[in-house]
Amino acid sequence: MGARPPQNDSSEPEVIEFGIAALSARLDEAAVEFPATSSELCAAVDDTAIPVDGAGNTMELETALQRLPQDRFDNESALLDMLHPVFEEYRKQAGDSIFGRLRTLLPF
Repeated sequence: MGARPPQNDSSEPEVIEFGIAALSARLDEAAVEFPATSSELCAAVDDTAIPVDGAGNTMELETALQRLPQDRFDNESALLDMLHPVFEEYRKQAGDSIFGRLRTLLPF
């Protein structure tokens, strides 16, 4: 289900980043230097509620990092590669819930 964009608006549509794209942008803003630990990453990022889908569901960075088998990351690419399946699983679970289904039907 979708909504038709306004006809008279010539501006670009707003892009919503979620998952590792949203985290990558926040890491860039925080100027995180690698190698880094989970606690250093959480301390450096201002907003740790990472969007996981376009419906507005979020996952705390600390929660996502706790699901990984290691606490120290040599570079951003390795971190994001490890977090990708964590965010995907959470996104799937959030979308499968009754609340998640209702949320996708309602306009923002």
